[in-house]
Amino acid sequence: MKRPRGLYLVLLLLFAAPALFAANQPGPKRAAKTPPVPKERTSVTHASVTIDGQRIPYTATAGTLLLYNNKHQATASVFYIAYTEDGVNDANRPITFAYNGGPGGASALVDIGGFGPRRVVWPAPGQIDTETPPYQLTNNQYSIFNSTDLVFVDAVGTGYSRIVGKGTPNMFFGISADGSAFAQFITRYVTKYNRWNSPKFLLGESYGTTRNAVLSYDLVSQGVYLNGVIMCSTVLNFETLEFSPGNDLPYIFYLPSYAAVAWYHHQVHPRPTSLPELIKQVEAFASGPYLEALFAGANLPAAQKQKIAQQLQDYTGVPVSTWLKADLRVSLSLYRRRMMGSTGPMTGRYDGRFLTPELEPLLPFPGPGSSGATTTAIWGALTATFDNYVRNTLHFKDDHIYHQLSAVIRHWKFTYTPPLMGGGRGTPNVAPALSRAMNDDPNMQVMFNNGYFDMATPFFATEYTTEHMDVPNSLRSHIHFYFYPVGHMLYLNPKALPMLQKNIDSFIKLATSRPTAG
Repeated sequence: MKRPRGLYLVLLLLFAAPALFAANQPGPKRAAKTPPVPKERTSVTHASVTIDGQRIPYTATAGTLLLYNNKHQATASVFYIAYTEDGVNDANRPITFAYNGGPGGASALVDIGGFGPRRVVWPAPGQIDTETPPYQLTNNQYSIFNSTDLVFVDAVGTGYSRIVGKGTPNMFFGISADGSAFAQFITRYVTKYNRWNSPKFLLGESYGTTRNAVLSYDLVSQGVYLNGVIMCSTVLNFETLEFSPGNDLPYIFYLPSYAAVAWYHHQVHPRPTSLPELIKQVEAFASGPYLEALFAGANLPAAQKQKIAQQLQDYTGVPVSTWLKADLRVSLSLYRRRMMGSTGPMTGRYDGRFLTPELEPLLPFPGPGSSGATTTAIWGALTATFDNYVRNTLHFKDDHIYHQLSAVIRHWKFTYTPPLMGGGRGTPNVAPALSRAMNDDPNMQVMFNNGYFDMATPFFATEYTTEHMDVPNSLRSHIHFYFYPVGHMLYLNPKALPMLQKNIDSFIKLATSRPTAG
């Protein structure tokens, strides 16, 4: 996920300054080392998964593919784990390429997290005793593998994927470069495994949805048409999430998410029994009276400001006094620290159901060093379980450390020039790439899956972005929305998993069906 622009600048200066200093010092010049080019390799194992009472035998392939520049010199080694059903016609079997976000997140989270044939038993909110080893990896009866083969891909610089040979960071660490790298991987994969004629899907989570938009346009432009694109916790227009002076959009789009989390923690008074009904009310308020109040700025009458602040308190649990001090603009950081009271625990950013103590509640900002409530709860389970799974079940051994979350974000280029548009500066918006892909591949379907308690990529911002995409009315029916009682990682709530599986299964069936002749 994108962090505030100022933070990127600080990070870039911190890490670039020593290098810049060294570059200006006298001394002998050293030739840059070229990372060696490893051979492509695979480890193949066989297993089965039981979904909806049906046993499905499959082949698991953990391996690497090389990427090349235009001189056919190797630039990167990309790690993947593929699950393919045994005993079926590959030409008819859908195949889905799946990945996480970050930038810098490996694909393990979407694999054993909830979509692959094996699944981590995640700690539930408040179950501290299950946050430490040993962890469980179990048959995933809610895997989407019953509908599609799955290929989980680690972006370059994450997992076991790394730059090799003639590769440079500029080839991979940016919105456009990342999309191009994934496009090459997919075309190489479908060529190697003879899957060109299979129905094809993309599945991205978080920044992976940003990648989905760019990648879908890149693939379609190359003649690789897609049946569907599956978005999980979406960010396409980063301006909708960036709390910066003069930008009121995030305050509007986060408000329904604030209300959902407050509802979960019984901070909404009176508390309605139906969360969707509450969301509908808050969305109407956010896009009506609240938007008008923010637009009025200093011209807003004091009595009206007080009235709006009272309604904001009722919806979010944050006191009227705080809303007034914040000029009706409570940022995400402030909300997470104040929703449960001035000295209460902080809510999770990725999943507002999780809570963690705030160590320095009197500071104007959270103290450094805290990984957040959601990450604290699940990161140990993910790291230990996946390492054990890859090495001892899939038998893929590597001397490198598997980077669940790498530091490539320090080098990431967030500039992007959408199709048919100039610019590329400022806050990136990749929605035009998705709309262009939909126009050029008019049978492609797009699915948006959203968590009510997600405060990293709020669902209302996704709705707004898609409603403002340049897509003809004839293709609007190809956009599908689904909402779940969970946060950013949709699979963390076991009660939501059956619903998520059912909806994705139905989407894949829809996207692979042929229209009947009239």
